[in-house]
Amino acid sequence: MITIDIRNVKEIMRKKQILEQKLNGKISLNGKTLTIKTDPFNEFEAQRVFDAMNLGFSAESALSILDEEIQFIRINIKDFANTKNLEVVRSRLIGTHGKTKKTIEEITKCEIKIHDNLVGIIGPAEVTERALTAVTNIIKGTKQANAYRYLERINSQKKKIKNKIK
Repeated sequence: MITIDIRNVKEIMRKKQILEQKLNGKISLNGKTLTIKTDPFNEFEAQRVFDAMNLGFSAESALSILDEEIQFIRINIKDFANTKNLEVVRSRLIGTHGKTKKTIEEITKCEIKIHDNLVGIIGPAEVTERALTAVTNIIKGTKQANAYRYLERINSQKKKIKNKIK
Protein backbone atom coordinates (compact mmCIF):
# COMPACT_ATOMS: atom_id res chain seq x y z
CA MET A 1 0.00 0.00 0.00
CA ILE A 2 1.36 3.42 -0.95
CA THR A 3 0.09 6.90 -0.19
CA ILE A 4 0.73 9.81 -2.56
CA ASP A 5 -0.28 13.47 -2.54
CA ILE A 6 -2.06 14.23 -5.81
CA ARG A 7 -2.36 17.57 -7.62
CA ASN A 8 -4.98 16.66 -10.22
CA VAL A 9 -7.73 14.79 -8.37
CA LYS A 10 -10.24 15.26 -11.23
CA GLU A 11 -8.04 13.36 -13.70
CA ILE A 12 -7.64 10.50 -11.21
CA MET A 13 -11.40 10.32 -10.59
CA ARG A 14 -12.19 10.31 -14.32
CA LYS A 15 -9.65 7.55 -15.05
CA LYS A 16 -9.93 5.64 -11.74
CA GLN A 17 -11.31 2.45 -13.30
CA ILE A 18 -8.63 2.30 -16.00
CA LEU A 19 -5.87 3.10 -13.48
CA GLU A 20 -7.05 0.35 -11.11
CA GLN A 21 -7.22 -2.14 -13.97
CA LYS A 22 -3.77 -1.34 -15.40
CA LEU A 23 -2.08 -1.14 -11.98
CA ASN A 24 -3.87 -4.21 -10.59
CA GLY A 25 -4.89 -2.42 -7.44
CA LYS A 26 -7.58 -0.58 -5.52
CA ILE A 27 -7.41 3.23 -5.47
CA SER A 28 -8.99 5.32 -2.74
CA LEU A 29 -8.94 9.11 -2.50
CA ASN A 30 -9.25 11.21 0.63
CA GLY A 31 -9.04 14.86 -0.36
CA LYS A 32 -5.77 15.18 -2.28
CA THR A 33 -4.26 12.04 -0.74
CA LEU A 34 -4.36 8.91 -2.88
CA THR A 35 -3.88 5.41 -1.50
CA ILE A 36 -3.38 2.38 -3.72
CA LYS A 37 -3.37 -1.19 -2.48
CA THR A 38 -1.52 -3.59 -4.75
CA ASP A 39 1.44 -5.99 -4.79
CA PRO A 40 5.01 -4.63 -4.27
CA PHE A 41 6.02 -4.65 -7.96
CA ASN A 42 2.88 -2.79 -8.97
CA GLU A 43 3.42 -0.34 -6.08
CA PHE A 44 6.67 0.76 -7.72
CA GLU A 45 4.96 1.09 -11.10
CA ALA A 46 2.01 2.95 -9.54
CA GLN A 47 4.41 5.39 -7.87
CA ARG A 48 5.98 6.17 -11.25
CA VAL A 49 2.57 6.55 -12.95
CA PHE A 50 1.29 8.96 -10.29
CA ASP A 51 4.59 10.89 -10.28
CA ALA A 52 4.08 11.42 -14.02
CA MET A 53 0.47 12.48 -13.51
CA ASN A 54 1.56 14.94 -10.79
CA LEU A 55 3.85 16.57 -13.36
CA GLY A 56 0.85 17.14 -15.63
CA PHE A 57 0.92 14.12 -17.93
CA SER A 58 -2.45 12.66 -18.88
CA ALA A 59 -3.46 9.29 -17.45
CA GLU A 60 -2.89 7.71 -20.88
CA SER A 61 0.64 9.10 -21.15
CA ALA A 62 1.42 8.15 -17.56
CA LEU A 63 0.14 4.60 -18.07
CA SER A 64 2.27 4.26 -21.20
CA ILE A 65 5.35 4.02 -18.96
CA LEU A 66 4.16 0.56 -17.93
CA ASP A 67 5.35 -0.53 -21.39
CA GLU A 68 8.98 -1.67 -21.28
CA GLU A 69 9.76 0.32 -24.43
CA ILE A 70 8.62 3.62 -22.88
CA GLN A 71 10.77 5.50 -20.39
CA PHE A 72 9.86 8.16 -17.81
CA ILE A 73 12.55 10.57 -16.64
CA ARG A 74 11.98 13.22 -13.98
CA ILE A 75 14.64 15.82 -13.24
CA ASN A 76 14.89 18.79 -10.93
CA ILE A 77 16.00 21.99 -12.66
CA LYS A 78 17.92 22.99 -9.52
CA ASP A 79 20.27 20.02 -10.02
CA PHE A 80 21.55 21.49 -13.31
CA ALA A 81 21.01 25.26 -13.07
CA ASN A 82 23.81 27.52 -11.88
CA THR A 83 21.49 30.46 -11.42
CA LYS A 84 19.22 31.45 -8.59
CA ASN A 85 16.65 32.82 -11.04
CA LEU A 86 14.86 29.58 -11.92
CA GLU A 87 12.04 31.46 -13.63
CA VAL A 88 14.48 32.46 -16.40
CA VAL A 89 15.59 28.83 -16.78
CA ARG A 90 11.98 27.61 -17.02
CA SER A 91 11.26 30.36 -19.57
CA ARG A 92 14.22 29.26 -21.69
CA LEU A 93 12.99 25.65 -21.57
CA ILE A 94 9.48 26.58 -22.61
CA GLY A 95 10.52 29.21 -25.16
CA THR A 96 8.42 31.90 -26.79
CA HIS A 97 4.86 30.59 -27.09
CA GLY A 98 6.15 27.11 -26.12
CA LYS A 99 8.36 26.83 -29.20
CA THR A 100 11.46 25.36 -27.51
CA LYS A 101 9.55 22.65 -25.67
CA LYS A 102 7.44 21.88 -28.75
CA THR A 103 10.50 21.63 -31.02
CA ILE A 104 12.28 19.20 -28.68
CA GLU A 105 9.08 17.14 -28.45
CA GLU A 106 8.72 17.03 -32.25
CA ILE A 107 12.34 16.10 -32.93
CA THR A 108 12.52 13.39 -30.24
CA LYS A 109 8.90 12.14 -30.36
CA CYS A 110 8.78 12.54 -26.56
CA GLU A 111 6.26 14.32 -24.37
CA ILE A 112 7.71 16.93 -22.02
CA LYS A 113 6.01 18.59 -19.05
CA ILE A 114 7.41 21.35 -16.85
CA HIS A 115 5.92 21.91 -13.41
CA ASP A 116 7.55 24.21 -10.85
CA ASN A 117 11.21 23.14 -10.82
CA LEU A 118 10.58 19.66 -12.23
CA VAL A 119 10.78 18.47 -15.82
CA GLY A 120 9.23 15.18 -16.89
CA ILE A 121 9.97 13.35 -20.13
CA ILE A 122 8.01 10.35 -21.44
CA GLY A 123 8.97 8.67 -24.67
CA PRO A 124 10.59 5.72 -26.39
CA ALA A 125 13.63 4.56 -24.42
CA GLU A 126 16.09 5.20 -27.25
CA VAL A 127 15.20 8.89 -27.57
CA THR A 128 14.40 10.00 -24.02
CA GLU A 129 18.12 10.20 -23.22
CA ARG A 130 18.60 12.56 -26.18
CA ALA A 131 15.69 14.71 -25.04
CA LEU A 132 17.15 14.73 -21.53
CA THR A 133 20.53 15.86 -22.88
CA ALA A 134 18.91 18.68 -24.86
CA VAL A 135 16.85 19.79 -21.84
CA THR A 136 19.81 19.71 -19.44
CA ASN A 137 21.97 21.61 -21.93
CA ILE A 138 19.35 24.37 -22.17
CA ILE A 139 19.09 24.45 -18.37
CA LYS A 140 22.88 24.84 -18.18
CA GLY A 141 22.74 27.81 -20.57
CA THR A 142 23.27 26.39 -24.06
CA LYS A 143 21.44 28.27 -26.81
CA GLN A 144 18.23 26.59 -27.90
CA ALA A 145 19.47 26.46 -31.51
CA ASN A 146 22.51 24.45 -30.39
CA ALA A 147 20.25 21.98 -28.58
CA TYR A 148 18.13 21.58 -31.74
CA ARG A 149 21.27 21.14 -33.83
CA TYR A 150 22.47 18.40 -31.45
CA LEU A 151 19.17 16.54 -31.77
CA GLU A 152 19.08 16.90 -35.56
CA ARG A 153 22.69 15.68 -35.84
CA ILE A 154 21.92 12.60 -33.72
CA ASN A 155 18.80 11.88 -35.80
CA SER A 156 20.70 12.17 -39.09
CA GLN A 157 23.46 9.88 -37.77
CA LYS A 158 20.84 7.34 -36.75
CA LYS A 159 19.23 7.51 -40.21
CA LYS A 160 22.62 6.94 -41.88
CA ILE A 161 23.22 3.88 -39.71
CA LYS A 162 19.76 2.50 -40.57
CA ASN A 163 20.40 3.05 -44.29
CA LYS A 164 23.74 1.21 -44.09
CA ILE A 165 22.07 -1.76 -42.42
CA LYS A 166 19.47 -1.99 -45.22
